[in-house]
Amino acid sequence: MSRTIKLSKGHDIKLVGKADKSVVDAVAPKTVSINPQEFRYKKFKVIVEPGTEVKAGTALMYDKAFPDMKITSPHSGEVVEVRRGDKRVLEAIVILADKQNQFEDFGAADANTSSSEAVREKMLASGVWACLRQRPYSCIPNPDEAPKSIFISAFDTAPLAADLDLIVEGEAEAFQAGIDALRKLTAGKVHLNVHATETKSPVYLQAKGVELNKISGPHPAGNPGIQIHHIDPIKKGERIWVVNPQEVVIIGRLFLTGHYDTRRIVSTTGSEFTTRQYYRTVTGANIASMTEGKLAAGKVRVISGNVLTGTRIPADGHLGFFDTQLTAIPEGDDMEFLGWLIPSYPRPDISTSFHWTLQKTREFKVNTNTHGEERAFVVTGQYDKVLPMDILPTYLLKSIIYKDIDEMEQLGIYEIAEEDLALCEFVCTSKIPVQQIIREGLDFMFEEEQ
Repeated sequence: MSRTIKLSKGHDIKLVGKADKSVVDAVAPKTVSINPQEFRYKKFKVIVEPGTEVKAGTALMYDKAFPDMKITSPHSGEVVEVRRGDKRVLEAIVILADKQNQFEDFGAADANTSSSEAVREKMLASGVWACLRQRPYSCIPNPDEAPKSIFISAFDTAPLAADLDLIVEGEAEAFQAGIDALRKLTAGKVHLNVHATETKSPVYLQAKGVELNKISGPHPAGNPGIQIHHIDPIKKGERIWVVNPQEVVIIGRLFLTGHYDTRRIVSTTGSEFTTRQYYRTVTGANIASMTEGKLAAGKVRVISGNVLTGTRIPADGHLGFFDTQLTAIPEGDDMEFLGWLIPSYPRPDISTSFHWTLQKTREFKVNTNTHGEERAFVVTGQYDKVLPMDILPTYLLKSIIYKDIDEMEQLGIYEIAEEDLALCEFVCTSKIPVQQIIREGLDFMFEEEQ
């Protein structure tokens, strides 16, 4: 039975720099890159070396614990670098991309008539298994386990987030094929969650074989973790899988064509992009063609993702594996006159102490300055105003800091990921690194579970 959920807690951060809803083809990337650090808790064995010729779908490495789980190349070309850091930690595999993409052929198949095992094997061999993320821990799921349900959020409420209706335009067949494949992986429901009033795409609204839930409210209403909490909460020992709409399309293309086709649409957003629009590119693409000549003068921070949860990358770096958005904002490393005493310019805030916060539609230009340093952890009640979950975030964070496993479980550690509490970090008077603490807690619980 579908649900309609209206959330009141949260906060929409309105920033300057929305992307125009025009989609153009990005210049073919010179390189593509896979960063193994995005797939946490996995120990990979690299099976390529510089000079190896690969196609889209050629295995680059496999998980030592589950050798059938492969991470494959998102584009054809030549491996030019296997980059390692301290203690030989694998940091990236970089591929010099061909102008014309070539594909490994995994064979087209109808997921509806395929067995669950056949669907699983095809996804593991082709690399699209990496498109799945498990809750708790926000990691690639164990192939030997089945989730109690699968969640797809068809809207994103993060600052300057990409329009997920636009991103799947023209992909109805592939999206449905992806849904059909996902249904084979769980005995439970596939939840497709749309915005109650803003989602218009028939790709979502006419999808078959899903439970269509309508949700409204400020950020973080679009986060899968928030949706899971209100629709199908996670208990200890349970697993739920999360998939982004673009990854559903990539899974669907595999079954329609037999190819690992990682074409995706990415938006360029933020005040420091002089040209803001949507680009067709591929997973892990070099972003130079999307930034060169399109950034404002001065010190600019380029982020793969949004300003709350994204990753800082160079202006000629590579797109994150799951990201559909690039954001550029001023670096904010300059001194502010009397910045400790009075706010020197209008900026977003949940407080109504300043006149500009009363202008509900006003968009702000922000930088990376935190306007203060970490202080004593005080209870202010600010977290509870922006977290639409029935948990006690302050006490959960404290239980993580002193590593009380029982308290962490009772206070909801299994239900959350860093992104769900990103707004808590934004509003925090004490400047507590909330997301970092949450990740440390999840890492600790994962190690305890092994």
